Amino acid sequence: MSDHVFRCRDASFSLGKKTYVMGILNLTPDSFSDGGLYITREAALARAAEMRSQGADLIDVGAVSTRPGSVPVDEAEELRRLACLRELCAAVDIPVSVDTFRPRVAEYALNCGAKIVNDVSGTFDPVMAALVRESGCGYIVMHSPTRNAGDAFFYPEGVVRHAERFFDEITDRLVGVGIPRQNICLDPGFGFCKNARENLQLLRNLNMLKREDMCLLSALSRKRFLRELTGSPAEDCDAATVAGCVISVRKGADMVRVHNVRDCVRGTLLADAVYRN
Repeated sequence: MSDHVFRCRDASFSLGKKTYVMGILNLTPDSFSDGGLYITREAALARAAEMRSQGADLIDVGAVSTRPGSVPVDEAEELRRLACLRELCAAVDIPVSVDTFRPRVAEYALNCGAKIVNDVSGTFDPVMAALVRESGCGYIVMHSPTRNAGDAFFYPEGVVRHAERFFDEITDRLVGVGIPRQNICLDPGFGFCKNARENLQLLRNLNMLKREDMCLLSALSRKRFLRELTGSPAEDCDAATVAGCVISVRKGADMVRVHNVRDCVRGTLLADAVYRN
C-alpha cells in the first residue's frame, strides 16, 4: 500500500487505501441541483449531520453558484451566506472544505475551522497560495481555462493533454512558493469549459491525470453531461453519478465529490473491494 497522503492542517487522508466521499453542501439559492434547500442555518446544520451519518468523509461548503448562467455575487454576500460555518465546523467530526476562489473568504473559513480550500478559479493566485502555505490547509486546484463554467474552449492538443499541462504547471508554481505536494489535490473540472464529449474523454483517461503522491478528486455529480446522456433532470442523475464514481475509482481517483452521499458511499465501497483489494 502507498504511504502517500493528502494533508489538510491536522487531518490527513491516506491515498490508495479507500475512496473518500466528499458531500456537497450548497448554501446558495441558485445552484443547479439543490439551490435554496440549505440556505438557513438550521437546514445547513441538519444536512451536514445527515451526510456525516451517511458516511461522508468530508463536507464541501459553497456559497457561490458556479453553474453556467448563474448571477455573480460579491464577497460580502458570500461571507454572509457562510455565517453558520464556525458552528458547522464544530458540529461535525470530519474535515470541512470551503468552495471559494476568494482569498478573504478562504481566510475567514479557515479561521472558522475549515481544513481545505476548494478553488475552482483555474488560476494561480499568489495571495491564495500564501494563505494555503501559512495555514497548512489542503488545497484543491481545478482545471478550468476560464472562470465561467459555461464558456466553450478549444483544446488544440485535446482536453486531457491540456489538463495534464495545467496540473504540471500549477503544481510547480505552488511547490515553488512552499506548498508541499501532499497538501495539493487535483480536480479535472468536469463540466467547466468542457462539452459532453470532452467530459467523457476526461473520465475515460482520468488515469493520465493521476500522480502517485497527490490526491485526485472526481467531481462529476449530477453534471450537465450526465443529464444530457441520460435525458434526466439533475435530481434523477444519481445512478449515473454512482457509475461515474465507480469508473473514477477504477481510473485512479482518490476522492469523489457528490450530492447523494448514501448511494455513492455504497458504490465506492464495492469499487474499493474490487479495485483496491
